[in-house]
Amino acid sequence: MKQRIIQRITRLFAIVTCTCTLAFSPAFADMPEPTGVPLAKDLQSDAQLARKKGGVVLVLFENEHCGYCRRVLNEFLIPMSRNPEYQAKLVMRKVDNAGYASLKDFNGTRAAHTDFSRRHHVRMVPTVMLFDTQGNRLTSPLVGLSTADYYGYYLDQAIDEALEKSKNAGS
Repeated sequence: MKQRIIQRITRLFAIVTCTCTLAFSPAFADMPEPTGVPLAKDLQSDAQLARKKGGVVLVLFENEHCGYCRRVLNEFLIPMSRNPEYQAKLVMRKVDNAGYASLKDFNGTRAAHTDFSRRHHVRMVPTVMLFDTQGNRLTSPLVGLSTADYYGYYLDQAIDEALEKSKNAGS
C-alpha cells in the first residue's frame, strides 16, 4: 500500500515537472497566445505580413482588467481571427494600454505599450485602430463598446474602409 502511494506521488511529481519544464521552455515563448489575438511585439514585422496579404493591421488597445475589452476579444476579434476570410486581409494584435512590455513600433522604434498607446492618444479602452503598412491610421478609432448589437457591423465597416484606403494608397 505504501509502495503504491509512493509510485503515484512519483508519477505526479514527474508530470508536474515535465509540464513546468515545457511551459517555461524557449520553444513555447514564441507561440501565439490562446486568445487568437497576440500581444504586439513587432509591429514592423506585422506590417510586412499585412503587406504580403494586401491587408491592414488591426490593433486592439486593451487592459487586462477591462470587462468590455474581454467582450470585444471574445465576441468579435477572436472569432474573426479564426475566420479564413479575415485571416487573409488582417493582422490582429493587441496593446496593453497599462502595460510596460516592449514592442517595436511600425518605424522600428522600441517603446513600452503604454507609450505606444499615449502616442496614439488612446485614453479609453477598448479602442480598435486600423493601420496601413506604414503605420498610418486609416479610419476613426472604434472606442468603447456602447452598442454591442451593432459593434460587429461597425467593425466590419471600419475594416472595409481601411482596406479600401490602403488599396487606393498602394501601401
